[in-house]
Amino acid sequence: MGKVYDLIILGAGPAGLAAGLYGGRYRLNTLVIEKGQDGGQIAITNEIENYPGQMVDQEESGPSLIARMTKQVEKFGADRVCDTIVKAELQGPVKKLTGVKGDVYEGKTVIIATGAHPRPIGCKNEKEFLGKGISFCATCDANFYEGFEVFVVGGGDSAVEEAMYLTKFARKVTLIHRRDKLRAAESIQEKAFKNEKLHFMWDTVVEEVDGDGIMDTMIVKNVKTGELTTIKADPDDGMFGLFGFIGYLPNTDNLQDCGLEMENGYIKTDDNMHTNIEGVYAAGDVRVKSLRQVVTAAADGAIAASQAEHYCANLE
Repeated sequence: MGKVYDLIILGAGPAGLAAGLYGGRYRLNTLVIEKGQDGGQIAITNEIENYPGQMVDQEESGPSLIARMTKQVEKFGADRVCDTIVKAELQGPVKKLTGVKGDVYEGKTVIIATGAHPRPIGCKNEKEFLGKGISFCATCDANFYEGFEVFVVGGGDSAVEEAMYLTKFARKVTLIHRRDKLRAAESIQEKAFKNEKLHFMWDTVVEEVDGDGIMDTMIVKNVKTGELTTIKADPDDGMFGLFGFIGYLPNTDNLQDCGLEMENGYIKTDDNMHTNIEGVYAAGDVRVKSLRQVVTAAADGAIAASQAEHYCANLE
């Protein structure tokens, strides 16, 4: 048997990084495993306004906040590995996680903080035009649509905020929402309705997209009348952008067969982040909860690490 960590954390978003910070401060031998860049969804968020203690004298972005969190984790000595876990054996006193290249990581406790990913728009030909007109990250791709027309699907906080961000680049942004009013917070709606470059298409869903290599056609449907409308790109542009912000799906595909109790793919926990498996905890967007925000994810991570410390202390 190789090295057995006190705590292994899957994911380096706000929940995973907070857990890593607390695990390090508790002097737990801690390993953080992340398959990509730190931050998860927050790493591609342009502007943050509701995280306590954030910078107020200048704009706070997801990447800037996450960069500081990562430095804190490094300060307290957590080990880091970049890997994708393909198999999880969570029962028993030593948990085993197997990476994509066969590396096995062992720990007394595990905190699952794998987060969630954007929900697909659900229209015909969607996969064919990913990166060729369809995007789920305004921060990543807004500059590609400088001076073009852009559409945004959704009606919640993220959709409206990202639509407003896109108005800095696109000449016109139209928000497509399946209802006749937004679900976003009133303060966000007030800003949106004052934005002259932001327009609204109510009671509508996207049925199909098309184009010759690059998306230039979209068919939308009025959910009340059933009427179909074909939208074509301006001939001078030859294309337009379509951004989806209609919620998220949990990153638990690799955890379906390891005995965790779930609800619609989200992991069930109690208030102290305990799952149904002893020594295994879940934190952040991946668990069943009422509010998925950076502040609640960080709180989850801190609670989970505290519980892992108690568990390890009782083993001795």
